[in-house]
Amino acid sequence: MTKPQRVTTTISDGLAYVRLARPEQHNAIDFDMLHAVVKAARSLRKQPGVRAVIVHGEGPSFCSGLDFKSVLARPMRGLLHYAQLWYCWRNNFQDWSMGWRDVPAPVIAAIHGNCFGGGIQLALGADIRIATPDARLSLMEAKWGLIPDMGGVALLRELVPIDVAKELVLSGRVFSGAEAMELKLVTHLADDPLAAAEALAAELATRSPDALAAGKFLLQRAWSKSESGALAQERRWQRRLMGFANNRIAIQNNQGGKAAAGKAYQARRIQG
Repeated sequence: MTKPQRVTTTISDGLAYVRLARPEQHNAIDFDMLHAVVKAARSLRKQPGVRAVIVHGEGPSFCSGLDFKSVLARPMRGLLHYAQLWYCWRNNFQDWSMGWRDVPAPVIAAIHGNCFGGGIQLALGADIRIATPDARLSLMEAKWGLIPDMGGVALLRELVPIDVAKELVLSGRVFSGAEAMELKLVTHLADDPLAAAEALAAELATRSPDALAAGKFLLQRAWSKSESGALAQERRWQRRLMGFANNRIAIQNNQGGKAAAGKAYQARRIQG
């Protein structure tokens, strides 16, 4: 019997849509969805024509978190994943969110409905988050006697002070998209986050894809370093841009007047 398709990836004019496709379960995470999301991120890393990625959920919710009933129904597979807690490197559950940081293009999460547990950790893995004001978010693992373990801590520390992170993680409470905006967990609010994500992606597509990739990696790798370390990252990534084709095209588009304006960029060469 053919397995149900948990995630679909489509690419149109350089914009990739990654859609969670388990709407009847509010896109709750089972093993098939976990691996499909990880596979999608790895695949998009290798596609230089992709200019932006939008991650969104089909149906009433973005993602309602781990489907414990489904996971517990497959004890042997669950045991194999449990063994990954002893890995000295990122495991599959952590790749669920962290893998999107390796994609050399802006990743935008369009959040609506429920965004719980692994769902919010997936959203945190995106570069930009757009949510409806009435979206419901929660780092809900405490209610199951667990801690966030799908990359949540590594991502959360970049966005909020530690006391805010502790309150959200220890309480597991549900909060709205509007409060998430106040807490700086989401970037923008919109009644139609998918449309807003598309508009933003179209704007980003007017920039050099190499500059977008380098800017993303620069910020991720310099953010927590010392001053000298951050400056070293600046030098490193600028070296990979200056004088190359897309840098020259950007200069032409901005200085060459109407005759040169709008010249198409070449495929991205920076892969991280």
